[in-house]
Amino acid sequence: MLSIDPKEVSVGVLHGYLLGAVSPRPICFASTVDSEGNVNLSPYSFFNVFSANPPVLIFSPARRVRDNTTKHTLENVLETKEVVVNIVSYAMVQQMSLSSTEYAKGVNEFTKAGFTEIPSSFVKPPRVKEAPVQFECKVTEVIGLGSEGGAGNLVLCEVVKVHIDEAILDAEQKIDPFKIDTVARMGGNWYSRAKDGIFEVEKPLRTLGIGVDRLPMAIRLSKTLTGNDLGMLANVETLPSETEIATFVSQASEPYQYLITSGDENELHTEAQTLLSNGKLHEAWCLLLSKK
Repeated sequence: MLSIDPKEVSVGVLHGYLLGAVSPRPICFASTVDSEGNVNLSPYSFFNVFSANPPVLIFSPARRVRDNTTKHTLENVLETKEVVVNIVSYAMVQQMSLSSTEYAKGVNEFTKAGFTEIPSSFVKPPRVKEAPVQFECKVTEVIGLGSEGGAGNLVLCEVVKVHIDEAILDAEQKIDPFKIDTVARMGGNWYSRAKDGIFEVEKPLRTLGIGVDRLPMAIRLSKTLTGNDLGMLANVETLPSETEIATFVSQASEPYQYLITSGDENELHTEAQTLLSNGKLHEAWCLLLSKK
């Protein structure tokens, strides 16, 4: 394994490793204005949501590594204490990338990138009409993390108004992850399209999983079952009862009967793995416990 002391490599090299590893990162498409009302629009991937009560987003316009200068966005939020955080969908990504060009101060990136300005309700910066979600925010604090190139500046944004395109909502008025079609930053020039990699993992909130340490040793030390498989198996409160296992065996298909009576352990674990991949956790457990 490559081990790195941050103090022994250049900031540029370290920056590359950090961004390549901490990914995908959501994108804050920040619209701001300066004290004279000049509009700026720029994307930042040092960004996330950190609180729901109060609703707080944080993004970080870092000092440029090459010459230690600051971004217009940072200068604007320090002057006016307001920002609109626009969420970026796949349909916007090329225009958004264009807006990251380092235009001179006073140049409106809405115009350069071809986005549509729409007025906000409670803050001066305009919203991006094309964005599926727009957060109007008051900047409560800016925390500088250093004075050298590459140092971040945490912009704490309290959300005062949320605008959501109804086209991205499902029947329950929740945001549909496929419809919102967000993109995220990876390392280098790479992006990730969220809906192409979506999968569902049930949160262990309603149950207390038995834990990997309580799995039968043959399962825990399996040469076939992966860490993901063990995590799924361990996220049950109780194991199937003897009655449930007996019922499963009595109703098992001929291939399963063979696995239970004559198949080797690896074959059994491979079939259980298939059941797990199809969301059949109870059946996987019954199969694993049916072989004595």
